[in-house]
Amino acid sequence: MVVGVGGVPVGAEQQKGAGAARPSRREVARGLLASAAAVSLAPVVAASRPAPPVEAADGSSFDETYRGRRIQGVLVADAARQAADAAWRITIDGRPLHLMRRADGSWLSMIDHYTSYPTPLAATRAAVDGLGPGQRLRDLAPGPMGGEHPAHRTEGHDGVRA
Repeated sequence: MVVGVGGVPVGAEQQKGAGAARPSRREVARGLLASAAAVSLAPVVAASRPAPPVEAADGSSFDETYRGRRIQGVLVADAARQAADAAWRITIDGRPLHLMRRADGSWLSMIDHYTSYPTPLAATRAAVDGLGPGQRLRDLAPGPMGGEHPAHRTEGHDGVRA
């Protein structure tokens, strides 16, 4: 062993300075693990933020997340109907919600027949409130007319109601 002027071995001084500048394998592994965790959680954090409500300028559609549920509505264009008597295609989490127009121009849903709302969006939000947590809309029962309600079915070619 070679001793320097200060009584410190010559090789030990160089090792001490080099060791302080280099991170250990454990520190490198921790850094890589932390950065991998941050990268993997970024999409989850971005997806958990509520999407801003999207509403058409003319009021013909909406798409938003309300109380953790995705509600969408599109005004269905039908040449036979007038603009004031327009129909809406509404979904809550991808399942259809039937809205009905009242004579006074307000709307009610199949979830709550007793309260009317000024717009289809307000009626849809109230339906979400009425569903409660964990409950979902039921799909329409399959039938010969594509799931229509029996009262809405048309007469067959023989004049007898289907």
